Amino acid sequence: MARALIALSLVGFVISAYLAYSKLANSAPYCAGLGSCAQVQASPYSQVKGVPVAVLGLAYYAGLAGLGAVRAVGRGGEGVVLAMFGLALAGTLYSAYLTYLEFFVVLAICLWCLASAAVVTAILGLSIPGLRQQP
Repeated sequence: MARALIALSLVGFVISAYLAYSKLANSAPYCAGLGSCAQVQASPYSQVKGVPVAVLGLAYYAGLAGLGAVRAVGRGGEGVVLAMFGLALAGTLYSAYLTYLEFFVVLAICLWCLASAAVVTAILGLSIPGLRQQP
């Protein structure tokens, strides 16, 4: 289970790295003609206090990967399990908020953003069994 959490965190990290690079380089992310990643990236919701959401995603997914690694070696116990679940829940809720903004406020869809939302939701799903295994 921990290896799957690490793998998904690394996928999310790569997605965030690509989006952060394109945002900081002022280039439109490749969207394969499906949606408007550039329009989403240009929206005011793509930043939090001047920091691109994708840069925050880099730190977020790195943290999840680190927690997954600690869990994989059997360290940290209940605290790591709870931290992983809490971060995954927070990330899923924030991704749901951003997805809502894409669909109903920005009126554009970014496939990379939706992929990141799917990744964090999968991480949340994988983190739940760990809660059940705790005493």
